[in-house]
Amino acid sequence: MNRSQLAVTLLCIGGMAQAYSAEARNPMIEKIVAALSEEHIAATMKRLEAFGSRHVLSPQDDPAKGIGAARRWIVDEFKSYSPRLEISLDTFPVKKTPRIVRDAELTNIVALLPGKRDKDRYVVISAHYDSLNLVRKPGKSADDMDSVDWVATAETPVAPGVVDDGSGTAAVMELARVLSRYEFDKSILFIAFSGEEMGLVGSRHYAKMAREKKLDIEAVLNNDIIGSDVSGNGHSANHVLHVFSPDPLDSTSRSLARYVKETGERYVPDMRVDLVLRQDRFARNGDQTGFHEEGFAGVRLTTPAEFFANQHSPKDTFAGASVPYTALAARVNAAALASLALAPRPPVVTRERTREGKTTVTANLARGKSGYDAVMKWTVTNREPDLAGFAVVVRSTVSPVWEREIYVGDVSEYTIPNLSIDNVVLGVKAIDKDGNASLVSAYVQGELK
Repeated sequence: MNRSQLAVTLLCIGGMAQAYSAEARNPMIEKIVAALSEEHIAATMKRLEAFGSRHVLSPQDDPAKGIGAARRWIVDEFKSYSPRLEISLDTFPVKKTPRIVRDAELTNIVALLPGKRDKDRYVVISAHYDSLNLVRKPGKSADDMDSVDWVATAETPVAPGVVDDGSGTAAVMELARVLSRYEFDKSILFIAFSGEEMGLVGSRHYAKMAREKKLDIEAVLNNDIIGSDVSGNGHSANHVLHVFSPDPLDSTSRSLARYVKETGERYVPDMRVDLVLRQDRFARNGDQTGFHEEGFAGVRLTTPAEFFANQHSPKDTFAGASVPYTALAARVNAAALASLALAPRPPVVTRERTREGKTTVTANLARGKSGYDAVMKWTVTNREPDLAGFAVVVRSTVSPVWEREIYVGDVSEYTIPNLSIDNVVLGVKAIDKDGNASLVSAYVQGELK
């Protein structure tokens, strides 16, 4: 958000006028962000490396090595953080594929922190705990995946995967440790996915299950490769985090990306959060993809400084990772995750119309009686008792971020006079009495997922 263009207005709560500012910080979230420990993150990354390989076909029953040992250790760590965390294993069969060279069972690890009021609405933070050390066929080029010997890859005992994605797993676990000390309105799911390196198998399975069960997932923050801050060509980016989100420009995933940028930079001023307006890195994917495919909002958080020569190799070790960078990225996640879990539900800015047996969804946005105003309407579902009001946001059609914010109070309609709805993008968000803001619901042409 362009801070210089924010409008600061008065918010009346319980008859007492208080200053509401989009820049205000929630003291609880400040404590959460400050409590994240580099020491804990480093210890987790080292411990994950010590399992040798976390390939999905590595040993399941060895007490010290392989993905089975890693899974049991992660579960025990989750259990040690708080009795309020509910731990479950999402185990499912997979058939043999070119990458998974024999039938197997994969297991996602899920830690649920139940919400105190809106417990059936979820925000998710995720990473993948499996690792990969690609073994190439003799005499073959390393330019594409056709050169991989997948049998030898499954059998290699060394696939440390510290940056990819021990760093993301360490961040998810550290957030579970700290956030489980607090209560939130919504439920939080901390998930370590399996099978990302095999084609996003675990996350796609979970996202499909979530859609079938009609889970109300508001947001997915996926962390993959947040452990390096110097790339193979020497480029350093130790205070920049990339957030990828898919088109269209005002999809719910894009709204989530803007939210991560706004809250992350507010609570972690040492980190610049850059929006990358595509689903993922060029011709690549991550565990947020399956959630996009099932209609959920999801983003990928990742470093802009990948060290390609170390990825998927025995060189992806703790020695090549940056714990301070991972901790900064984790703090950005903490700010966004905690804010989302405390915030009201986003307003509904669309309406349905049925004609000749067909239902269309259109935006509650009009030009008003004059034909030259911006008239916005919205509704709320499951209104929270601490809902204070709403803020309207505005940006030009070519701006990636919201440029102006106007607090309008506890109303369901607002008009900006002499503003052409053709030339700007408008949105509205809900705000509670503590100043926690929901995701923005943008007025768009047609229904977006």
